[in-house]
Amino acid sequence: MWGGRFADGPNAIMREINASIPFDQALWQQDIAASKAHVAMLAACDIVSDADAEAIIAGLDKVAAEYEAEGVPENWDLEDIHMTTEARLAELIGPVAGRLHTARSRNDQVATDFRLWVRDMVDQTLAGLTELQKALVARADEHADSIMPGFTHLQTAQPVTLGHHLMAYYEMVSRDVARFAQARGRLNQSPLGSAALAGTGFPIDREMTAQALGFDAPTRNSLDAVSDRDFALDFLTVASQCALHLSRLAEEFVIWASQPFGFVRMPDALSTGSSIMPQKKNPDAAELVRGHAGRIIGCQTALMVTMKGLPLAYSKDMQDDKPPVFEAAGLLQLCIAAMTGMVEGADFKTDRMRQAAELGYATATDLADWLVREADIPFREAHHITGAAVKLAEGKGVALEALSLEELQAIDARIDERVYTALSVEASVAARKSYGGTAPDQVRAQVARARSELEMG
Repeated sequence: MWGGRFADGPNAIMREINASIPFDQALWQQDIAASKAHVAMLAACDIVSDADAEAIIAGLDKVAAEYEAEGVPENWDLEDIHMTTEARLAELIGPVAGRLHTARSRNDQVATDFRLWVRDMVDQTLAGLTELQKALVARADEHADSIMPGFTHLQTAQPVTLGHHLMAYYEMVSRDVARFAQARGRLNQSPLGSAALAGTGFPIDREMTAQALGFDAPTRNSLDAVSDRDFALDFLTVASQCALHLSRLAEEFVIWASQPFGFVRMPDALSTGSSIMPQKKNPDAAELVRGHAGRIIGCQTALMVTMKGLPLAYSKDMQDDKPPVFEAAGLLQLCIAAMTGMVEGADFKTDRMRQAAELGYATATDLADWLVREADIPFREAHHITGAAVKLAEGKGVALEALSLEELQAIDARIDERVYTALSVEASVAARKSYGGTAPDQVRAQVARARSELEMG
């Protein structure tokens, strides 16, 4: 490939720093597909003969079959997947293989291959997220009435239902789905035909190759097309946000599975034991999802820093664009699968959740609301009265609803027996009927909407 321009080939250091075949071999399927589309277009435009195009396409199919069966060979002298494929094609069909690279450069070739790869990863990620959404919806439906404490500052706040809690993550994942879909729409333009940076003098048909590869249109500026990696950054940005959501859910499972909480028993298949303590059942999969979020965010940062100061058009720095995207995509797919398995297989301890809601004085706000609504007391005063009731109940080690009417009236005489209709966790949850609230009927309505969106039936 170094041709006649240089008297000597690369030395060992240059050979090693320059070669990308160890990682960009992952693009082989996209490279074969784009090359077939390109040569078919060259034949249609009478730039190469039909016979040569047919020979090249048949040869590319043979190369693809070899890669499928044996893997991509790593010859660092060939540098990358593009030269590796072209060299093997030449071995199979002879000099006619050299016509394949007419009217293109490795710059637009790699930009096209990489876009196709990222698009495939977006589609796979969307499929995985849909399965996670279905798992969340199914478990939320199952637990629309299961009462648990809702938290702020990791302190018991108000009672909610487990179904409501799980549907909160459905909403997060729905936003991830929307962001991935938007990123896919932005990336779906074909750089092929932009050549090195300025386009080509051959009478090519870029619309034809774009259509053949499933792109919406060709890119409009050849300089931008070969130097743009926004599509990769889009993917990493959305992947980072998605990883944050998965990490938050993973953290919930880690906390809930601990003995002080005891809200959930994790699936055996996603847990590990201890090398020294036989009683341990560690939520390692959840902890690794939590940890992998940091690595995915690091991948985003790495590519941003790589791209931040590059002038137009292509620079060799951009060879480092693929490893962080490959790493993040693999980690994200794994995290999505792990969290789907956790949601599907979790054994929620609803009795323990309900008990925690009762003992955490989660209905304190309901008492304050009752005082405002039924006794016409300003909320700030009601807040103070409720605080005194909580202090009394805490001192006695009982729930608010276990305080006698006499004890409550000793705090404020305006309290009467009707207050008990507001103090149970069931009453508290049932009262939250505002749109998007935790009342079981509201949860079921949101579950029904989600089932419709996901076509779950």
